[in-house]
Amino acid sequence: MNPISIIFVALAMSTDAFAAAIGKGATLHKPRFTEALRTGVIFGAIETITPLIGWFIGQAATEYVQDFDHWIAFVLLVALGLHMIYNGVKDEAPEEDKPQQHSFAILAVTAFATSIDALAVGVGLAFVDVNIWIAAAAIGVATTVMVTIGVMLGRVLGVVVGKRAEIVGGIVLMLVGAVILYEHLSAA
Repeated sequence: MNPISIIFVALAMSTDAFAAAIGKGATLHKPRFTEALRTGVIFGAIETITPLIGWFIGQAATEYVQDFDHWIAFVLLVALGLHMIYNGVKDEAPEEDKPQQHSFAILAVTAFATSIDALAVGVGLAFVDVNIWIAAAAIGVATTVMVTIGVMLGRVLGVVVGKRAEIVGGIVLMLVGAVILYEHLSAA
């Protein structure tokens, strides 16, 4: 996997966290940068760990699926992309009670929920030639930056931009899956 693809995966992985961060920022009264950065670091750390876990799971299965691993990566990325697009277009019920301050536990659970796709991407990355440490670090840094920005923009932009970001992230994931498949098929 080339560095450009890693960057696109990292950005795509951070879009659902960005969308969640906009929602989190929208629930706070004039969020300060320190709160935004704290949220970004929590999300970024979890988004760094989950693809590593997925990669180790995928590595355990590599010898059994080497002949069609590019198809697995393609299907996983397209499925995750479609799921992100679906989440971006579906209507959600309005929240009843909005918190005034976000606890570590609430942020960690939200971060984990938005990082499930990164775990699956990690499984898919086990089947392609990629340095998982660089990919996981890129995902973590992108998520930290995007979530910090998302919290700060939350009061101004609201959930509309967050939904569009998730749709764009889903499209990018699907394109990365197509590039992986194309690169493998054209090399064969």
